[in-house]
Amino acid sequence: MTYHPKSDFLRVMIERGYMADCTDYQGLDEALSRGVVSAYIGYDATAASLHVGHLLNIMMLRWLQKAGHRPITLMGGGTTKVGDPSFRSDERPLLTPAQIDANIAGVKQVFGKYLDYGEGPTDALMLNNAEWLDDLNYLEFLRDIGRHFSVNRMLSFESVKSRLDREQSLSFLEFNYMILQAYDFLELNRRYGCRLQMGGSDQWGNIVNGIDLTRRILDNEVFGLTSPLLTTADGTKMGKTAGGAVWLNAEMRSPYEFWQFWRNSADADVGRFLKLFSELPVEECNRLGALEGAEINEAKIVLANEVTALCHGAEAAAAAEATAREVFEKGGVGEDLPTVTLSRGDIGEGIANTAIFVAAGLAASGKEAKRLVAEGGARINDEIVSEVRLMTADEIAPGLKLSAGKKRHALVRLAG
Repeated sequence: MTYHPKSDFLRVMIERGYMADCTDYQGLDEALSRGVVSAYIGYDATAASLHVGHLLNIMMLRWLQKAGHRPITLMGGGTTKVGDPSFRSDERPLLTPAQIDANIAGVKQVFGKYLDYGEGPTDALMLNNAEWLDDLNYLEFLRDIGRHFSVNRMLSFESVKSRLDREQSLSFLEFNYMILQAYDFLELNRRYGCRLQMGGSDQWGNIVNGIDLTRRILDNEVFGLTSPLLTTADGTKMGKTAGGAVWLNAEMRSPYEFWQFWRNSADADVGRFLKLFSELPVEECNRLGALEGAEINEAKIVLANEVTALCHGAEAAAAAEATAREVFEKGGVGEDLPTVTLSRGDIGEGIANTAIFVAAGLAASGKEAKRLVAEGGARINDEIVSEVRLMTADEIAPGLKLSAGKKRHALVRLAG
């Protein structure tokens, strides 16, 4: 990146590694330098929580507000009914309006921890595109909006081309998604003066469409900015683990498990993750990321504490660190470990020890749990599990500490 911005926001984006591309660096920089710029990121309500893969863009909105601008979080109450086909191999399952509303309620929980909402000029706005999409007249939309889109151009976008190159079906429903997203930008500009859309680099085609549509219909200058698609040092997609997505809502992924995810980062990722997911100065992020040996483990604890404090609060971060030290350094049972409760009805005459690992979320299936036992990675109360056998309610009653490998732990208790 050779551009040297005048505005604080673009400087932070470039220095900390948030920037993949921008439609007009100089034009956006000048707009940011002149006054308050409203910028949005859209979030379709496909699940009841956002996950770590969304966190980079949430941090971009946070930095935008810290730089004196107005973030807009756009809930996809309308577009979720269609589903974004970008870089997907199959069509998203269609959700009912009730499922979408429930997911939106869950997704909203996280934003208040990162952004300040209100009525002021730089206070964040929470909007829902169902506000303008639900009541569209199809014929009017085709006539007024559809005529501005070239199918030839839409087919050239990488997100569509990659799907067609694999000879995988792309429904007309999904093909309309990029038109609806472009229309979102037009309406946000018309209604709220929004001048910037941000998103992951897989959204580049959708963003460019929105800019083009807004300029054609309103003759307004608007901008697009994308972040890199994030992978870990081993090349896996950010936020994907053996246990599934790393959710941001505490009821779907406990603060301790969230903390542990960051504590388990690869050495090579620490400095980069600190710049993207914490607010520590860049120099300190680089210093911590350059540490080696035992010192890099302390840097990982800093990373875990910083990210967890933003998402779940400082107390949750401190509790997670205390639990980790109790479990790993002292061999004890930390109070903050994920806990599963079994009833005597669940256990009956006996329950397989592998089934307990599945119930605790330390194995995805009985087959995986058996493999864990066979490889010597399963422990109960710090003792290696050498065979698959039934355990009685009386054996479980005092409480069990389960361990899968060296880094994943859970507690099992008996109800009543």
